[in-house]
Amino acid sequence: MWKKVKEKLISRQLAAVYVSIVLFAVLLIIPTGYEDAEIYKDMDKCAALVLETDESRIIDTGLIRSGEQSCRVKLLGGRFKGRETDAFNMLNGSLENDKLFTPGDKAQVVVSYSGDEIISVNMIDHYRLPLEIALAILFICVLIAVAGKQGIRAILSFFITILMIWKVLVPAYLNGYNPIVMGMIITGILTVVIISLVYGFERRTVAAVSGAMAGLIVTAVFGVIFTDVFKIHGAIMPYSESLLYSGYADLNLTKIFMASIFIGASGAVMDLAVDITSAIWEVVCKKPEIGWKEAAVSGMNVGRAAMGTMTTTLLLAYSGGYVTLMMVFMAQGTPLYNIFNYKYVASEILDTVVGSMGLVSVAPLTALCAGWLLTHGKCRKQEKD
Repeated sequence: MWKKVKEKLISRQLAAVYVSIVLFAVLLIIPTGYEDAEIYKDMDKCAALVLETDESRIIDTGLIRSGEQSCRVKLLGGRFKGRETDAFNMLNGSLENDKLFTPGDKAQVVVSYSGDEIISVNMIDHYRLPLEIALAILFICVLIAVAGKQGIRAILSFFITILMIWKVLVPAYLNGYNPIVMGMIITGILTVVIISLVYGFERRTVAAVSGAMAGLIVTAVFGVIFTDVFKIHGAIMPYSESLLYSGYADLNLTKIFMASIFIGASGAVMDLAVDITSAIWEVVCKKPEIGWKEAAVSGMNVGRAAMGTMTTTLLLAYSGGYVTLMMVFMAQGTPLYNIFNYKYVASEILDTVVGSMGLVSVAPLTALCAGWLLTHGKCRKQEKD
């Protein structure tokens, strides 16, 4: 009995889980280097309950509002917790950025102070953090209920991905590292971690990672080439100009955009690589005498079936955020000739088509890798379990 327990604890899949937990812990504690921003010194960030509102200084033109909304608020946290004070909410005539508060709302505020005296209270936005946490908990519960232990591994990979992007990738970009190189390194690490959480440290992981990384390299190469050919500037990304004006004028936004192409496609690429590897694994387990070429052909057939839905997934994922832009084009009667030449549309075409090319390439590459590796390490029943 103890022997079986020991074998289970040192299994390859558990080893991958342990390594991932250690990585998660390390990412959780390492600093980004941007925690003590000068802009937030001598300021206290907390939630506040809106008690009263005054809209007398708001200019309302029907659709657009500008001016200042004054509010009486009760601070719910920070060094001035429990204190009632006046706060202001500036409106700039932008439906995208402006917000209005009503009594009973909770707001995120920034309190400027000197000693024990409050200088001003700026209302940033509605306070959504508790609702976001509740939604995340609901997602975790549903995933575990449906997927069981595999759901726990999926959650672990999900949070590792978030931390890798926030704690490593974004600071690296801000510090001036090459976005394409850093993007490929981070994506490679995530590919190994995520796929190893599915299979453990074994041949299937090597096969799926090899195929996925080959597909991502293809995506990166085409992304770099066609971004230059299309003459797309990285400033088309949201808030990119604000970043330049915030003291980061030396950043190469175009290379960041190039990196975003293969980073955005990496999830679908990993998914397809795992599907093909799993299919070949099942074939080899059922028919151990199969040759690597026949196994690769079986994997390729699975890849062909999955490619159609995967490419459509990329199309919907990229185009979903631009529905209003398409509505504007239609409402104005803009000719398709002009629409497809518009740089925002061209960038989305680039994202979708180049990402799809990565998917198309990952199918045969993964089939070849998995066919060779899995047939040369014959399936044993206990490994399958």
